[in-house]
Amino acid sequence: MSSILTNASAMTALQTLSVTNKNLATTQNRIATGLKISEASDNAAYWSIATTMRSDNGANSVIQDALGLGSGKVDTAYAALNKAIDSVNTIKNLVLSSKNASVDDRKKNQEAINAAISALKENAGASYAGSNLLSTDSTNDAVPATANFSVVASYNRNATTGAVTTGSIDVALKNTRLIDTLATGKTGILDKEFAVTPAATGATTTQTSILTIDVSGATIDNKALDDILTGVEAAVKGLASGASQLGAAKSRIDTQKSFISALSDAVDRGIGSLVDADMNKESARLSALQVQQQLGVQALSIANASNQSIQQLFRG
Repeated sequence: MSSILTNASAMTALQTLSVTNKNLATTQNRIATGLKISEASDNAAYWSIATTMRSDNGANSVIQDALGLGSGKVDTAYAALNKAIDSVNTIKNLVLSSKNASVDDRKKNQEAINAAISALKENAGASYAGSNLLSTDSTNDAVPATANFSVVASYNRNATTGAVTTGSIDVALKNTRLIDTLATGKTGILDKEFAVTPAATGATTTQTSILTIDVSGATIDNKALDDILTGVEAAVKGLASGASQLGAAKSRIDTQKSFISALSDAVDRGIGSLVDADMNKESARLSALQVQQQLGVQALSIANASNQSIQQLFRG
């Protein structure tokens, strides 16, 4: 039935064209943004999951930065400590060669020892980004917050409660302390004092450290040199222990860096599978919708033209 009041064909064509235009706008937005879900109204559940995952990946990025900084600090201390081991071994050999040596030879050995001690002090001063793990204050050992060097290594959220916890890689500073910055009662591997007692009857026992070794003194005999060697051996053992702990921390940090990197990539892929648009499908859909839009416009034009034919019936 033809009517001058209601054009059902035009209404249908208009509704179809509106749907096509809406779908076309959606597809164009997906192509422009690369996302099939760019806001909550697209899919509230997936949008919420993706938003949370992006937040977690942001935290992982911060963790990676912290691990990188921590790695630099540990690597610096580790390299310096290994150099210190070489210097202490040099001192050990020089002390050993001073046994039964002439006065002149001992003086020459002492000059070499002094050079090694200077190198040790340089090693102990090694720092990275203002942080020194080798010259620290022993009074901080009693305070948990300052007793360890800590690197934030992980970020975890309880899926049920939402509670957040962070994990860390810790190094006890007392185990890597070469020099104790405390004024008295030093406990560093290099400045901790030990007793040296010559064999002579009534000889005075003196306190020395790796940093104050003197093999050229008039009272220094083979017994005193043995005491010095005992102190040097203790220092070598302490340095080896410290290097071992730093090496273990270095390995853990490197492993965690690799894991966090892989985890971030996995989260990115997960987010992509939820919200990324398939550009091949969207491109094909765009072409189809453009054709539908053209046909819809033509259909609406034809439907509107039907009323004009009714007008022709009333023309004389």
